[in-house]
Amino acid sequence: MCKEKGLEPRRNFSGKFNLRISPELHERLAIEAQAQGKSINTLAQEALQERVAS
Repeated sequence: MCKEKGLEPRRNFSGKFNLRISPELHERLAIEAQAQGKSINTLAQEALQERVAS
C-alpha cells in the first residue's frame, strides 16, 4: 500500500520532541524527579513508556 502511494513505510525519528505543559505540572514533575533522584527527562520517559506499553 505504501509503495502504491509512494510513501516510506517507516520514518526515522530523532528521539526528540517538544512538549508544552503547564508551569504547575512542570513544577510537580521537577519535585517528583528530584525526590526519586532522576531527571525530569528520565521521569517523563518512564511515564510515557509505561503509558504506551499498556
